Amino acid sequence: MRQFLSFVKKEFFHIFRDRRTMLILLGIPIVQITLFGFAISTEVKNTKVGVFDPSKDVSTQRITEQINASEYFTVTEALNNPDDIDRVFKEGKVNLVVVFGEDFSDNLLHTGEASIQLITDGTDPNQASMISGYATSIISSYQQELMREYNIPFQIIPEVRMLYNPQLKSAYNFVPGVMGLILMLICAMMTSIAIVREKEMGTMEVLLASPIKPIYIILAKMVPYFTLSFVNLSTILLLSVFVLQVPVAGSLFWLTIVSLIFILVTLSLGLLVSTLVDTQVAAMLVSGMGFMMPVIMLSGMIFPLESMPVALQWFANIVPARWYISAVRKLMIQGVDVIYIWKEMAILAGMAILLITVSLKKFKIRLD
Repeated sequence: MRQFLSFVKKEFFHIFRDRRTMLILLGIPIVQITLFGFAISTEVKNTKVGVFDPSKDVSTQRITEQINASEYFTVTEALNNPDDIDRVFKEGKVNLVVVFGEDFSDNLLHTGEASIQLITDGTDPNQASMISGYATSIISSYQQELMREYNIPFQIIPEVRMLYNPQLKSAYNFVPGVMGLILMLICAMMTSIAIVREKEMGTMEVLLASPIKPIYIILAKMVPYFTLSFVNLSTILLLSVFVLQVPVAGSLFWLTIVSLIFILVTLSLGLLVSTLVDTQVAAMLVSGMGFMMPVIMLSGMIFPLESMPVALQWFANIVPARWYISAVRKLMIQGVDVIYIWKEMAILAGMAILLITVSLKKFKIRLD
């Protein structure tokens, strides 16, 4: 029994000495329960709303105030021209636009009917349906108030319009997200495992003993994977268009450019992982499990970022897939010009430059 307890004590000491193992055992459950508890939510909150109100009467103001008072909506845009509706959607300023008809209040009081239109972004059909459902419920509540007040059967029937995806095809939503997830995991794992394999087998020292500079060796390892990633990108796009029937409504050229920038970011992340671990198993765990969860939870791929706590929304800004998926949705589904994705491209390019600089510098220090 004493020998058994000695072996148990030895195993505890081995675990406690390995800080990475302790971090995995004790840290990951905390991160998972926090992300799952706050990020997984089917509710849509803090939805940005634009209002086009040519009537500007008592009824339209009351409806607008009730929408703004709801926990689900925040009125952020007052539109003066119907031509601005498409623009604010493409700029990402709103997720819902409420369009009131002319002489809304007069028509309601004299004829008992008035027109109102709810326009949502159909690139995420589930979210669009929920948003329009919440707005319809608020309008119905106001209609009930009027009926109790005037004892007249008023009728306000909202007309729901889904932009960019009137058929409500789910593929329009998940294809951009899956593109970000696949490229993130495959590219990061390929780079990290390839370099760690050299370190684990002891051949990296042989390569560094050659006349070629270490930076050129590392970059030479990235170029083939960059090429293979471009092949993967082409395959994904072909399957998306011809099999899943998801069109590329915008520029294929700029879609390719932003995808290549994202691939560069993910390869740089894999390079950074290779400087932090010494075994292929550890590289797979970090680049697989460590990157998959933020992409699924914090990129807007499945769960709306607006419904998350502010802290998680800020943290989501450092997830590269969050910006890539946003850019792909705008280019593929909305068909926007490149001017509407300059922010996403600039952030991804900045991430690529930062990650390449840090990882190459750290790798040189580790291997010299």
